[in-house]
Amino acid sequence: MKYLILVLGFVFLTQNVHSQTPGTNKFKKEFLKAINHTRQKGCNCGTIYMPPAPSLVWNDLLEKAARGHAQEMAQKQYFSHVSQDGRTTFNRVENAGYTRTGYKSFTVGENIAQGQPTIAVVMQGWLNSEGHCRNLMNPDFKEVGIWLYDTYWVQDFGGREEFSPEMKRMIRSGKVKIIQEDARGH
Repeated sequence: MKYLILVLGFVFLTQNVHSQTPGTNKFKKEFLKAINHTRQKGCNCGTIYMPPAPSLVWNDLLEKAARGHAQEMAQKQYFSHVSQDGRTTFNRVENAGYTRTGYKSFTVGENIAQGQPTIAVVMQGWLNSEGHCRNLMNPDFKEVGIWLYDTYWVQDFGGREEFSPEMKRMIRSGKVKIIQEDARGH
């Protein structure tokens, strides 16, 4: 009987670890299900009620940015939204290929965590933190990419809105010129 219990425990552990493997469809689906369930019903972020928001979709470029930051934090043993070389979430996301060029609006954000054992636990922690929760519920975010490396979680959000067909025609004709600035006015 003891042997059977040990085997069942091993099977459960293997299944739990498998769902925690970043880059797999199961990992992506589990995260999107948790995020979108909350976005569909709305929630309180601290004392602020956040109404329902459209579902997020997975973006591989945001995942790439999250993977790089999670690996760097784990390997260099630090915990910050700003990389040790001064790169911000914005820089890392653009460097991964998620660019603002050709879009009417461009928004990015990031949640990080360290030490949580499962997707459910890290999600609950983010939902219990007002700022992280507001990122999860931000209707300007349309896409997400997430990575877990060692014990470091990174969740990168993005939102890009295309120009209307009429505006695209005006840009192509030269009647309108696009001037791009980042959040710092550069």
